[in-house]
Amino acid sequence: MRIAIVCYPTFGGSGVVATELGLALANRGHEIHFITYKQPVRLALLGEHVHFHEVHVPDYPLFHYQPYELALSSKLVDMVKLYRIELLHVHYAIPHAYAGYMAKQMLAAEGISIPMVTTLHGTDITLVGSHPNYRPAVTFSINESDVVTSVSESLRKDTMKLFNIKKQIEVVPNFIEVDKHDFQFTDCQRSIMANDDEKIITHISNFRSVKRIPDVIRVFYEIQRKTPAKLMMVGEGPEKEPAELLCDQLGILDKVVFLGNSNEIDRILCFSDLFLLPSETESFGLAALEAMISKVPVISSNTGGIPEVNKHGVSGYLSDVGDVIDMAKNALEILKDEETLEKFKQNAYDEAKKFDINNIVPLYEQIYDKAFSMA
Repeated sequence: MRIAIVCYPTFGGSGVVATELGLALANRGHEIHFITYKQPVRLALLGEHVHFHEVHVPDYPLFHYQPYELALSSKLVDMVKLYRIELLHVHYAIPHAYAGYMAKQMLAAEGISIPMVTTLHGTDITLVGSHPNYRPAVTFSINESDVVTSVSESLRKDTMKLFNIKKQIEVVPNFIEVDKHDFQFTDCQRSIMANDDEKIITHISNFRSVKRIPDVIRVFYEIQRKTPAKLMMVGEGPEKEPAELLCDQLGILDKVVFLGNSNEIDRILCFSDLFLLPSETESFGLAALEAMISKVPVISSNTGGIPEVNKHGVSGYLSDVGDVIDMAKNALEILKDEETLEKFKQNAYDEAKKFDINNIVPLYEQIYDKAFSMA
């Protein structure tokens, strides 16, 4: 099957999932065409079954904001015709589903019918899509998609509650490639990050306010008061500088390492003992899943789709949003002795294996077959 995948090419979860899905589909013999404004960060190799087509947005002085949706829909039309693409899979409702619908209509005018699958990832619904200025377009785009999927049951329910959706939304969870996590690093270099008696706590995100970065710092502050520890902060975003200032105010700046964005997430997680994810909301919690497959237990909030991934008392613990003291207490419970920590590490790995990509990709192939029957 020849499939066009439209996504954001950034470090965010939706771009990562879309890229990994495309690569997995290519490995199963499908021809994949990534269409976006920049090569996705995890798309390292192009080849016989994997192609990338850049969307160029002309810089025209008439436009105060450059019309990306217009350029994207036109690019989709051109690529469908040139490469005989058979299906569109767009990730994120706005602007991708909207642009995909326009491309479908332009192609239909030329007698070309192509189905479109829309995958909802979270903030396209809960933050952007629910804004009054965007709600009509999001509702229309979802209803006009041939098949719609969401990455968690929580997100499916939120979408049905926020919008006037007239069709079924299928839940296809995010995934992890278990075979890539063999823990055979010979250069883990844990000693560079911490002393032998220190536990390593990690947080990875885009440092937006929804991630509650101050809570990460305050949970760690409580942890290090009771046990020697270091905190690894991975990512970039608007909350990074305030986080550095908070660490300084709390007197723990020497115990916190800000690593910025990194393509070495596996190596960072290989020496981590605990992962913090106190988010205001998460549609799924992909960062938690990536930690768990690396045998890192998770201390998280109990919001959105996180409880569908992190099992309370098994792979980690869940707390109410903002309950820093409870999160710290749960963290110390896991870290209290090596036997307990090892039990949680193994449990985290076992839970993560349920989301193996080999279990999930066939679900998308079934979705594609359904889209063909409905188009």
